[in-house]
Amino acid sequence: MAENLKTTQYNDGTDIPLVTEVTEWINLNTPGYCWYDNDEATYKEIYGALYNWFAVNSGKLCPAGWHIPTDDEWKILTGNTGWESTTGGTLKETGTTHWMSPNTGATNETGFTALPGGYRHSSIGTYGQMSNTGYWWSSTQASGISAWNRELSAAGIYVLKYNYDNMYGLSVCFIKD
Repeated sequence: MAENLKTTQYNDGTDIPLVTEVTEWINLNTPGYCWYDNDEATYKEIYGALYNWFAVNSGKLCPAGWHIPTDDEWKILTGNTGWESTTGGTLKETGTTHWMSPNTGATNETGFTALPGGYRHSSIGTYGQMSNTGYWWSSTQASGISAWNRELSAAGIYVLKYNYDNMYGLSVCFIKD
């Protein structure tokens, strides 16, 4: 998939809860999504939505024949088994139309066309890093309260691996089964 997910419905047609209020977001332990800065008109088409891991873990975000990559599949994509890889540039969209300058090493050789959709913080509900950093969930839980994700930055060539708590709002991509 060469874009961040922007669906507002599960693959069974039911709505994914849109959560705009800060207090509701930071207390959410069920599926939810939001638009960066609660601004669908500006961010939906280019950057997609931000989903918490409960939505990812629902198993209903992707259409039939697709799935959210596991941590192991992210390792294959980035050519790495550790915490970071130097293949980030091969995943990022080239130029600075959507990425902040300098967008170091961006070649998009893989055709992944990663875009920096930022995040929504889990414990304070604020938004951050739009145009500077992209964060994508994996479908692999790291612990009872966190799941693995990947991060790309405009300033670097690294693909970083983190385990963020399940209540963060991050981008989602999916791959063919």
